[in-house]
Amino acid sequence: MTKKISARWTDVELEAAVDAYLSMREMENNGRPFKKTEMGLKLREGALSARSKSAIELRMQNISSVLVELGQNRIKGYVPAKNVGANVSKKIQEMLNDKGIFKVPGEGATASNTSIGQELEASTADNLAAPLGIKHPKHSNSTVITFFRDDKVREWVLMHANGTCEGCGKVGPFLGVDGRPFLEVHHVHPLAMAGSDRIENVAALCPNCHRRCHLAADKKAFTESLYVRVKRLKEECLDLVVD
Repeated sequence: MTKKISARWTDVELEAAVDAYLSMREMENNGRPFKKTEMGLKLREGALSARSKSAIELRMQNISSVLVELGQNRIKGYVPAKNVGANVSKKIQEMLNDKGIFKVPGEGATASNTSIGQELEASTADNLAAPLGIKHPKHSNSTVITFFRDDKVREWVLMHANGTCEGCGKVGPFLGVDGRPFLEVHHVHPLAMAGSDRIENVAALCPNCHRRCHLAADKKAFTESLYVRVKRLKEECLDLVVD
């Protein structure tokens, strides 16, 4: 029996599309050639293996629409979609906000960071009211895409690092249950973007450097520095001419 694919995209799928879009937009802004079809193929080989070429094309048009609505530049090859669902639009905005593209005004799990920051700037620890919080947080169910990884690659990278972070050169911040300085493995070119699970794409990082790769304002520059610092790492980038 053929497994029915849900029409509703998971957050993992949507974020993979957003990451791919931003990667192409950056190349376009920098005058670097790329092919949409090649990017689409990589996505269908990775996180969007359950989605068709037309579905991915439409999602990219959704992202263009959201960017234009927010006064941001879009990729010329993706015409903004005429109708974007409210929930999809909100999620795309939140993901763009997480990636530092812009700050979403108003309320929301991610967007509220801006207003909270402004409130903290105008307050002190003494006069800032303690938030009520949520006594019984609600939960939601979602499908998570898991990539199979080679444990031997993980172990080789950690053994080669010998307890020293390959990002900052410092020893892991604490001892793990195995008695070794704790480090995490990081896929420099994300698996969701069809990155490989090979030693040429995996670095051993302390938790701080690992978060820096994903969340820091200088995450792009820091990631690029890993290729200089760790000689075995090889860039798995797309040298992609707009169709």
